[in-house]
Amino acid sequence: MADMRGKVVLVTGATNGIGQVTARELARMGATTVIAGRNAEKLQATVEEIRQQAPDAQVDSLRADLSLMTDVRTLAETFLNRYDRLDVLVNNAGAGASQRHITPEGFERMFALNHLSYFLLTYLLLDKLKASAPARVINVASDAHRSVRLDFDNLQSEHDWGRAGYRAYGRTKLANILFTRELARRLEGTGVTANAVHPGVVATGIWSGAGGIFGRIAGAIAPLVMKTPEQGAQTSIYVASSPEAAGQTGLYFSNGHPVQPAPAAQDDEAARRLWAISAEMVGLAEVATG
Repeated sequence: MADMRGKVVLVTGATNGIGQVTARELARMGATTVIAGRNAEKLQATVEEIRQQAPDAQVDSLRADLSLMTDVRTLAETFLNRYDRLDVLVNNAGAGASQRHITPEGFERMFALNHLSYFLLTYLLLDKLKASAPARVINVASDAHRSVRLDFDNLQSEHDWGRAGYRAYGRTKLANILFTRELARRLEGTGVTANAVHPGVVATGIWSGAGGIFGRIAGAIAPLVMKTPEQGAQTSIYVASSPEAAGQTGLYFSNGHPVQPAPAAQDDEAARRLWAISAEMVGLAEVATG
């Protein structure tokens, strides 16, 4: 077990599944652990559960609906006002959806939550990460990216949503890896690393909550054929804390080891273009280039 005493970590989507396990284990290693989620009651329950399992843990919670960029900005502002360092950021929040839903801000909700929140939150916390270097950014992606390609004319899946939204979900996970790739390039020489991880096919409820027959089937078979959240969180925990992972950047990890993502996830031009478009979408046009 790595020694995380003196370090501050922020884990999004930490009230269930692999995010909750990741937060719990990093807290047990001694890190001051800040968890973010949209449900206040679940946040409090998670804090209490972590403290029961690790009585000496320093745990805090911040409420935010990360599908809303206004909430992402508020989360970042609150964190920056409360903490003087950030050693590890784990962008874990995510969801599947059987149908398209548009947020009040005009974004497709799954795209906003699974990709834009990663992009904006990371950007808003970059100065703190750099000041805390060596620091790490972990973006939870998925092998679902292997079945799709990124269409810049269809980023928010207005067309070709796919059965139960799986193709749309895959595009957001491909976006995670491309974002990680470009982020790592931009962070060269800063002491901040950026990596993406595939947790495996995990019984977390991400698809049982998607609705429709796919969601019902996923919820029924998940405990039989999928990893447990404890198993699925291991790669995130490893990349966030292991001394062996220090200095490794721009990689895609699965089962605790770097693996090659799909060719579409290794397209540097697409990564740069996605960065620019994402920056414009969230109102950061001044950082679109670089």
